[in-house]
Amino acid sequence: MEKIIDESVQGNSLSLKKDEKNTRNLYIESYGCSMNFSDSEIVASILANEGFNTTQELENADLVLVNTCSIREKAETTVRKRLEKFNAIKKNRPHMKVGVLGCMAERLKSKLLEEEKIVDMVVGPDAYKDLPNLIQEIDEGRDAVNVVLSKDETYGDISPVRLNTNGVSAFVSITRGCDNMCTFCVVPFTRGRERSRDPQSIIDEVNDLGAKGYKEITLLGQNVDSYLWYGGGLKKDFDKASEMQIATAVDFANLLDMVAVAQPKMRIRFSTSNPQDMSLDVIRTMAKHDNICKHIHLPVQSGSNDILKKMNRLHTIEEYFDLIDNIKKIIPDCAFSHDMITGFPTETEEDHKATLAVLDYVKYDYGYMFAYSERPGTLAARKMEDDIPNDVKQRRLSEIIALQREHCLLRTKNHLNKVQEILIEGTSKKDDTMWMGRNSQNVVAVFPKENYKVGDFVNVKMNDCTSATLIGEAVDFGKSN
Repeated sequence: MEKIIDESVQGNSLSLKKDEKNTRNLYIESYGCSMNFSDSEIVASILANEGFNTTQELENADLVLVNTCSIREKAETTVRKRLEKFNAIKKNRPHMKVGVLGCMAERLKSKLLEEEKIVDMVVGPDAYKDLPNLIQEIDEGRDAVNVVLSKDETYGDISPVRLNTNGVSAFVSITRGCDNMCTFCVVPFTRGRERSRDPQSIIDEVNDLGAKGYKEITLLGQNVDSYLWYGGGLKKDFDKASEMQIATAVDFANLLDMVAVAQPKMRIRFSTSNPQDMSLDVIRTMAKHDNICKHIHLPVQSGSNDILKKMNRLHTIEEYFDLIDNIKKIIPDCAFSHDMITGFPTETEEDHKATLAVLDYVKYDYGYMFAYSERPGTLAARKMEDDIPNDVKQRRLSEIIALQREHCLLRTKNHLNKVQEILIEGTSKKDDTMWMGRNSQNVVAVFPKENYKVGDFVNVKMNDCTSATLIGEAVDFGKSN
């Protein structure tokens, strides 16, 4: 299943076809969310023009980059261990340079570069176009840093290479940054204020992917529902827009419609959404187009209004339920997934029970559940005591996971005895005689290979399931081929 933090791909090194003209090797690992993996593709595109081929052999690298995440402590700990490994290899390859990219780079720039001296280069998420200059600096023996956050950088003019791809699915970034100052989150500080890409550059990228044979795209942003193009600039400055800019502005519902029309045979997904920004216009657009997948990732974080307020989540649980109810009326077969944080400062047993009640009310198809961990630099870290004991956090998390597991099975069983269109993404990890793909609701399905191939849309009758996987048999080719 698609994940916001996909544990199975953390730390993957990336590779693409070699260009014989290039003389140096780039080794790049990525951690964190889908945005980071998408950013690594942008970085590889920029450096391919600077004489670098990618390699998956660390010992052959001339430049090692690690694209980092600051959302969770686990990711930072893992990256630090990897930096130690890189520096051990550097003893035998003294010319090898090591750089840190992304959110952790922005947050820990001076610590990594000046205090601990474990990297040569630190590059924030808005500074990738400056990489050629920064690499020249480190080639000449100087440390290099650029973590300036931009008001307008969207990388809309960079055509990203597709790394470690199945040739079927691709990410397309549509926004950067975030204006939602959730008290637990570092993203506004590491990725800056929210701005959107020119819609034409998005359509051009989607059409290019279609021409290359891709069958599915995921429109990507910290908060895709907040997409707003009015000629460029920060979303927060839209109130200063001219009448013409307001009249010709493109919001997320408009963009979704444009993409669906541009590539009617291509599946379209999007992530991540936020409840306060999700409009019913978006839902109506989803209902209007068969090629927009019927799945919404809608983080709720807590079931308690008191905790939501302390998190600075700009919705109440009543408003959230109202949104869910309206979505179900417009798209009865829509699937929902969530993010949930347990053990946020001051959370009581009543607050925890309210969170369990949300799970019971919505019955999500799946979710991403975490015990709260304090992230330096956030408002919660500065103003709130992390006062919930770890054993209490873990017990509450276990209860949330157990209930979600029940709902996963319940929701997956709803697909049994139905024929659904599956896009083949590859071979099943557990059985090489079976194909693996997903339905519109983002549920994984496996079925015998027969004479189908990767990239085919296949109608599959669902005969059995586990809590997270449908098991079926192919009926015929799907209409989307």
